[in-house]
Amino acid sequence: MPMVQIEHLDIVFGNQMRESLRLLDKGMSRPEILARTGDVVGVQDATISVEEGEICVLMGLSGSGKSTLLRAINGLNKVARGRCLVKDGERMVDMAKCDENTLRHMRTNRVSMVFQSFALMPWLTVLENVAFGLEMQGVPKKEREERANKQLKMVGLYDWRDKKPDELSGGMRQRVGLARAFVMDSDILLMDEPFSALDPLIRSQLQDELIELQKRLKKTIIFVSHDLDEALKIGSKIAIMESARIIQEDVPEQIVLNPATEYVEKFVAHTNPLNVLRGNALMTPIDQVAQLDGWYHVNEHLSLDIQDGQLKAASSHGQNVAISQWHEGMAIEDMPEQSVVTVPVDVSMRDAVEIRYHTKLPLVLERDGKCVGVLGDHQFYHALLGKHFSRAS
Repeated sequence: MPMVQIEHLDIVFGNQMRESLRLLDKGMSRPEILARTGDVVGVQDATISVEEGEICVLMGLSGSGKSTLLRAINGLNKVARGRCLVKDGERMVDMAKCDENTLRHMRTNRVSMVFQSFALMPWLTVLENVAFGLEMQGVPKKEREERANKQLKMVGLYDWRDKKPDELSGGMRQRVGLARAFVMDSDILLMDEPFSALDPLIRSQLQDELIELQKRLKKTIIFVSHDLDEALKIGSKIAIMESARIIQEDVPEQIVLNPATEYVEKFVAHTNPLNVLRGNALMTPIDQVAQLDGWYHVNEHLSLDIQDGQLKAASSHGQNVAISQWHEGMAIEDMPEQSVVTVPVDVSMRDAVEIRYHTKLPLVLERDGKCVGVLGDHQFYHALLGKHFSRAS
């Protein structure tokens, strides 16, 4: 059972909703409906499923519908048609049709929101801001302060708990917003461009902190962004929106490798592939490497002796070279120069390029102890030059 299931969802702002939906069904565009009825189509026929523990990023340019769709998940935007199902224990609640008591329960216990503007109350201390939602739930003062202090420690603001929001920097205020959302212990976090108002350095730092927090807390997060690099960095899944429609939904790597439309391709063209691609997307499979006399010839200089999936020997320019193994967390500078390095098949491109630069030789990729492919300069150059993708037909 997914945590959030959105099915053929339409959102229309205006007074002629029924007529606007009829025109949508006839294939009219957003501008045409606006001209005909004065209504604004906020979301059109959106379908997406978000699993437990995922960070799903809704992204697109301003006006694409991403924030409108996000706000339907906690009932802030009225649904014209379709279903917006949110998990509550063993049942799925349709946020488009539930009564006021159920809606209040879902907002209090299942879904929390982090806003771009921080939305802190200036007359309350940091601790009081974080604990405010618990106070609304009727949690006793001692317990809510204990829980709030725990979250402030997690985001590194415990020593600032008695300060007022105007005594904090923008990045610190956003951390307070995160702590306030996390303290509610909701299953689902909705984050509406929470870092976009911050300077690039603080923004990058908070992205890293969110990723680390997610490793520990394993929340289900739906995150709105207009920045593809941000989406690719934090998202386990990305849904790209244009003109109120979801035009592509996939894992970050596939968004880069196989943009579905010209619109997505333009986004991808400005993306740094070092931050996204992994070895299994770039490698030449081992069974496609030329063989001669029992050796795999990676290029005119390097040959590999692979037996039963195991790399036994390597030769460069006719001379035997060392074989070493690297895994995530190891210091790359400790790898011997002029050696063939075996790496996990999902090695990041950034690590792979650095290893190749240090060792001067192509890499061998392994899965479950078996050689599955090679990474050399040809693959790196194509990836860096944007040759790694071809738009899906």
